[in-house]
Amino acid sequence: MDQSKIDRINVLARKSKAEGLTEGERKEQELLRKEYIANIRRNLRAQLDSIDVVNPDGTTENLGEKYGNKEAN
Repeated sequence: MDQSKIDRINVLARKSKAEGLTEGERKEQELLRKEYIANIRRNLRAQLDSIDVVNPDGTTENLGEKYGNKEAN
């Protein structure tokens, strides 16, 4: 997600608190928030999939391989 979309989320949040949003702005805010949350989840999943765990016997397991690189819904 690019910085301009994050800035727009913040502008809409400030406007919502100050004076309220129109119906169109509310829908835009909801869509932007959903996109932002999906992006956060995708990044977190990628980080978790790249974690290697060292077992007590010295072997390493990649969590992404172990749990099948499942995509977040």
